[in-house]
Amino acid sequence: MNSREHWGSRFGFIMAAAGSAVGLGNIWRFPYTTGQNGGGAFLLIYLGIILAFGISLVVAEMLVGRSAQRNPVGAFKLLGGRAWPLVGYLGVLTGFVILSFYIVVAGWTLAYIVHMAQGALDTTDSAALTDLFGDFVADPVQPIVYAGGFMLITGIVVVGGINAGIERANKVLMPALFALLLILVVRSVTLPGATDGLIFYLKPNWSAVTADTFFAAISQAFFSLSIGMGTMLTYGSYLSARENLPSAALTIGLIDSAVAILSGLMVIPAVFAAGLSPSAGPGLTFITLPAVFAAMPFGNFFGVLFFSLLAIAALTSAVSILEPLVAYFVDEHGLSRRVVVVAASAVCFLLGIPASLSFGVMSDVTVFGKNWFDLVDFLSNSVLLPTGGLFTALFVGWFWAKPALRALSNGGELSQAWAGAWLFILRFVAPIAIAWILISALKG
Repeated sequence: MNSREHWGSRFGFIMAAAGSAVGLGNIWRFPYTTGQNGGGAFLLIYLGIILAFGISLVVAEMLVGRSAQRNPVGAFKLLGGRAWPLVGYLGVLTGFVILSFYIVVAGWTLAYIVHMAQGALDTTDSAALTDLFGDFVADPVQPIVYAGGFMLITGIVVVGGINAGIERANKVLMPALFALLLILVVRSVTLPGATDGLIFYLKPNWSAVTADTFFAAISQAFFSLSIGMGTMLTYGSYLSARENLPSAALTIGLIDSAVAILSGLMVIPAVFAAGLSPSAGPGLTFITLPAVFAAMPFGNFFGVLFFSLLAIAALTSAVSILEPLVAYFVDEHGLSRRVVVVAASAVCFLLGIPASLSFGVMSDVTVFGKNWFDLVDFLSNSVLLPTGGLFTALFVGWFWAKPALRALSNGGELSQAWAGAWLFILRFVAPIAIAWILISALKG
């Protein structure tokens, strides 16, 4: 086995792990999901779920990686044996599938930086913006070029390794992300008419809460924390045995939640100020928000900042999604990191082509009633991710529980109450919540 790198500093690890969690799910998905589920009540339920079992799952994944000092497949093989490596293979596969369509959406963010800078989106006409977005994503060439550019940037970061690549990049990108986010939040909440958006976002409306609200909050928390695809496990494998994992996981969860909360403050008040709906769905980012920017002074400037923010968030997550696959081939097969990154990036880009064409020339090509993009999105986020998270929780909570508690103590003593609560969450709370996601997705 090749000599294994480790994080150069705790700050570098926290920035990288938080960057993994902070992605399109926080800035693209969270605001419109909140808007569709009643605002403030959804926000509180989401935060409760993060604390109730999200943090515990992050601790579990990082603990498996740190204890084994291996990739997802190698970690489950070493610690579990028998059929458990299949969970590792599932994580690696899930990340690769997600990245194949993630780069398509990330490519859109790069394109919209250019479009904003050129003034091509300078209109408040929602119908015109809908047509512009539709024409762009249906183009058989442009989105693929942007997706390829984004994949190239991701590969350049990952090929540098842990210290010179991933850690160094996140030390710059994450502070830049927060700076851009804070600038845009200040601009949003100071717009005339933003107060109604603040009330909608921060004042809980419990009458709007249904079972679907809880389902959406669980799905959002799961998606946001990068659970089930081996990223936290792999990042944990580059840690020393001295790292306090509960503290690190809580910090990562708080950063991830802070970005989500600030993203809501950035988007929802601005949408209300423009007299538009916060429940516009995925189109909120690429159709509704450009209309918002067009209606405000220096809108193109703030639009460039927003889509730059989105691109940075996408990049920090994409890097973490690619790393488990790279770590697998480096650890288990002794291949060169550079060779694996180039090959994996090329294959991922090729798989991204039909995902991009699903909005144009391949829109009529469906499997089980879904085009290719929607199919891989559904399989990865609604089936593969929850399945990986479920088996990780069961592995740590039941099969590997005693060694897990010893490893988590860092050679010291764990609070019996804390340890009992953690195992209870992994054994019962998280599996029940994840099973609900799986059953609801498959029934739907």
